[in-house]
Amino acid sequence: MNSIEFDILLPAFIAGLLVLATHIPFGMRVLQRGVIFADLAVAQIAGLGVVIAGLLDLTEHPLLVQLIAASSALCGAALLAWIERRLPEVKEACIGLTFVLSATLGILLMSHDVHAGEHLKDLLVGQILWVSNSQLIATAVLTAALLAIWKLLRQSLGNFGFYALFAIAITASVQLVGVYLVFASLIVPALATHRHLKRRYLFAFTVGIAGYAAGLLFSVWLDLPTGAAIVWALMLCGGGMLFAPKQH
Repeated sequence: MNSIEFDILLPAFIAGLLVLATHIPFGMRVLQRGVIFADLAVAQIAGLGVVIAGLLDLTEHPLLVQLIAASSALCGAALLAWIERRLPEVKEACIGLTFVLSATLGILLMSHDVHAGEHLKDLLVGQILWVSNSQLIATAVLTAALLAIWKLLRQSLGNFGFYALFAIAITASVQLVGVYLVFASLIVPALATHRHLKRRYLFAFTVGIAGYAAGLLFSVWLDLPTGAAIVWALMLCGGGMLFAPKQH
C-alpha cells in the first residue's frame, strides 16, 4: 500500500470508527425494541433533507444543510415514536412504508436533475473515501455528545427521546457513509452478537472494526465500490461471530 492510498484509507477508517461508536449501542437497542426498519427509515428521511437542501441550492452552506437534514430526521423520529405508541401491532409495516415513501419522494424531487443518478448513488452507498477533516472533527464532537447523553439518560429516555438521539446520530453518519452502510453498521454487529451475553460490546466492536478494515482494503486492492465492499465485509465478519461458540 502506497502513501497516497494510506492517506485516503485512514480518514475513511476513522469515519467508520465514529459511526460504529454510536451505531453499535443504538443497533442493540433497535433489535431489543423490534424496530429493525427504523434505521433505514430515519436514514432515508435524513437523506431526503439533504436532497431538499440541494434543490434549494444550499450545498455551499454546510451548516444549513445539516440543519435541514437534522430537522427532517427529527420529524421522522417523531413520526416513528407516534407509530410505535399508536400502532404497535403493525409498527414494522408502517415503518417500512415510511422508508419506501421517503425514498420514492427523493426520487420524485430529483427527477428533473441531470445528476440525479449520481446524487442517489452517493446517498445510498456514500463517499466514505472522500471524507474531509472538518467532517471528521464535527462528527467526533457530535459522537462524544451523543454517547455522553446515552450513558447518562438511556434508562429514562422515552420513545421520542430514543428516536431523537437515533435520528441525530444517523443524520451525521448517512452523509459520511450512505444509507446502506448505516443500516449494516447498526444491525450486523448487534445481530452477530445477540447470543453472546458476555463481553457483547467487545465482540460487536470486533466485528465492526474488522469489517470496515477488511472492506476498505479489499475495495482498494480489487478496485471495488467501497461502501458495498464494507457492507459485505461486515456481513462475513458478522457471520463468523454469529456461529462462534456461545458466550454466557
